[in-house]
Amino acid sequence: MAKDQVEVEKERVPRTVRFSSKYDLPITADLYLVPGARGFMLLCHRSHFNRGEYRETAAKLNVLGFSCMAIDQRSGMNLLGVVNETHGQARRKGLKTGYLDAKPDIEAAIDYAYSQNGRRPIILVGSSYSASLALLISVRNPRVKTVIAFSPGDYLKGNKLAESLRDLKRPVYVTSAKKEIAETTGLIKHVSKEYVTQYKPKVEGAHGSRALWGKTAGNDEYWKSLTEFLNDRF
Repeated sequence: MAKDQVEVEKERVPRTVRFSSKYDLPITADLYLVPGARGFMLLCHRSHFNRGEYRETAAKLNVLGFSCMAIDQRSGMNLLGVVNETHGQARRKGLKTGYLDAKPDIEAAIDYAYSQNGRRPIILVGSSYSASLALLISVRNPRVKTVIAFSPGDYLKGNKLAESLRDLKRPVYVTSAKKEIAETTGLIKHVSKEYVTQYKPKVEGAHGSRALWGKTAGNDEYWKSLTEFLNDRF
């Protein structure tokens, strides 16, 4: 194994950090850092999940040269042997834990990731409901350079996502399970085609970022498409 590859292997063990969201809610996150990174990815999980959703994926993104931070959002659960600490803290504080309630968690994480990235804009990655939040937040947030959205949908109560994205003007990579292609396409219909890359899987795939997991059939095709997108821009 080459020396630089050994260094990457060492850095794949995450370092857990904490910072505050709105109402002084502590956000727990795992940092996966690589020296001389091509970019910094903020990884946001789907419903009923936590930062553990990205343990396998973050390691592969490290190999591609990207530092990552996977967060616990208040809308989530304990799963995969990982405790969603942010959700637990929110419950103890009597805070709501719906999908939109997690918006300030992601916004606080963007600020933290931005500082970790030398005050340079970051890549925001979302899965399911957090993909919808990632797209919504990125319309106005200059600290987001690029959005990667796995299975976004109309999950945000009182918000018509397709209408909210009319002013989105930054590179966006969108994908989904095969059965979700039509819905996903409708959500990005108002975003200028110059900004959008949509991968439409020929395999059944999976909902959310689970499409990248090694046990998901066809994950290699998702990785090929995503890698091409990242190589074109970073």
